[in-house]
Amino acid sequence: MPKIEVNEEVFYALAAGDRPGAEELRRRGETWRQDRAALEEALSCAKAELDEDSDKSLPPAERVLKIELNDTNRPDLWATAGCARQLRVYHGGRRPEYPFFSTREHPQKAPRKVLVEEGVKTVRPYLAGFIAGGKAVTDASLRDMIQTQEKLAWNYGRKRRTISMGLYRISIIRWPIIYKGVDPDSVSFVPLQWDSPLTLREILARHPKGREYGFIQEHEPVHPLLVDSAGAVLSYPPIINSADLGAVQVGDTDLFVELTGTDQPSVTLSASIMACDLADQGYTIEPVEIEYAYDTPFGRNVVCPYYFQEPVFCSLGRVEKFLGDKLSAADCVQALERMGLRADAARGLERGAPEGSSPEEGVWAWPPEYRNDFLHAADVAEDVMIGRGLATFTPQRPRDFTVGRLTPLTLLSRRIRELMVGMGYQEMIYNYLGSRRDLVENMRGDGTRILRIANPMTENYEYVRDTVLASLLASESVSGHAAYPHRIFEIGKVAFKTGGPPGASAGTADGTADGTAASTGTLTRQYLGLVHAAPDANFNTVAAQLQTLFYYLSRNYTVEESDDSRFIPGRAAAIRYGKRTIGVFGEIHPQVLEQWGLTIPCAALEIDIESL
Repeated sequence: MPKIEVNEEVFYALAAGDRPGAEELRRRGETWRQDRAALEEALSCAKAELDEDSDKSLPPAERVLKIELNDTNRPDLWATAGCARQLRVYHGGRRPEYPFFSTREHPQKAPRKVLVEEGVKTVRPYLAGFIAGGKAVTDASLRDMIQTQEKLAWNYGRKRRTISMGLYRISIIRWPIIYKGVDPDSVSFVPLQWDSPLTLREILARHPKGREYGFIQEHEPVHPLLVDSAGAVLSYPPIINSADLGAVQVGDTDLFVELTGTDQPSVTLSASIMACDLADQGYTIEPVEIEYAYDTPFGRNVVCPYYFQEPVFCSLGRVEKFLGDKLSAADCVQALERMGLRADAARGLERGAPEGSSPEEGVWAWPPEYRNDFLHAADVAEDVMIGRGLATFTPQRPRDFTVGRLTPLTLLSRRIRELMVGMGYQEMIYNYLGSRRDLVENMRGDGTRILRIANPMTENYEYVRDTVLASLLASESVSGHAAYPHRIFEIGKVAFKTGGPPGASAGTADGTADGTAASTGTLTRQYLGLVHAAPDANFNTVAAQLQTLFYYLSRNYTVEESDDSRFIPGRAAAIRYGKRTIGVFGEIHPQVLEQWGLTIPCAALEIDIESL
């Protein structure tokens, strides 16, 4: 989980705020300063805890608190100002207003502009930025800016792959700024912490930051570059800033804050977080217009900071179901406002409600400018819970008496595991999440049925797997050193949109979709997958193992020809149980083997064992 270090004096000053008449809030701040237990309790509203108290032997201005955040969905809390803002608003402070934000309908005036050229579209296509001025940069504020930059780029930005940030002194920048793609051998500049010019290619090979983050750009034919209108280099995103325009120092008064990346909402949200944090610290925020040479989800001209979040409706019925207490709409609005949201009591429909549903009583919640973690009504209900306070809910004893037992599916799964081990297979256990590369591209899929997570923290865990075979082949791809044959299997969950992946069952025994599919459009099923890798692995090998398995399970099956793209045409068969197709087996297609880097034949089988 993210951990941040905050200057104690700055943190308590921001948590108390400067609103006239807020003496109670300032008294709370003094209590937090003196009482660690009180601070621990106060931090719970931010899903945070005090990891390490400050060293009281140091002068107050030098004391540092270490805070651990327990929620990776709230990057706005990963900085001194953001965490202090949550405490201030929750404990009676005023919800902050940020009038410098633009919307699609009401853009702000922005005299300064960044031109994004066509050349970066295929490598790092999105940019956001703004001007922060009116106040000199202090040592504490510079440290916090750098910390926020690192936390956003490392955690939220997947090690700078999807988000990176740069800070620049605007006094020596000639506008407009140009964001373009260049040949990495054709441009050179002096990077930070270096004393001589290097080409972009040399930076990747010789500079410490180039060696650390070169994996992002090294294989691309075109590399992104940020320059001003005079051709002076600001930075080589996402690797390193220049040593002159990109060297921010204590005492600088006007800064250009820029973010680039591969996901426009994430880049824009990160810019919004930084803008709100600096505004809370007393900086004046001035918008910057981003002019694209191509279409983007937010249009060709975007004035940043930019508010793009959509309101979310949550019904009172859902709040009662999740929290156990019957709350009024006014109660929910009050709780949400303590979390920094703007909310109104109204009737509406939740996201994903079936067509033709009637509006319900509930609340509309507008996420603040620095948050974009409301994907569903459940997220609103969670903020109602935190905003009201966990201590306000009366504990209740369980009212139902239950006796635990193993389900038929669990018993069948255990039986199949025993049979597979008896047939000489080794059991494997894998994550249920993976990357598109592994689950779709390497398996010759089209991705139409796979489920993508809306707010993934890393591209390696961005999709819910719809096949067990991808996990097994991933293991086989790093097992070439072991003596053949290799026999591995897994019994685990897969999920997919209704209709299922190739060769899969998509419903219950009578062929109709089950309750999961009816309510969400998805299915979650228990699958058996096996891979047999050996020089002589073929269709007949796995067919014999399938026959053995069904014999000991006392089940009958039939086969018919399959056109599953993961297998060699003519050497694959669909498994029929009753009136349904429940699986597939055969010889893995050479292209799939090549994608995984396999040089040995592989035969595989995959079955929906819930159908049995």
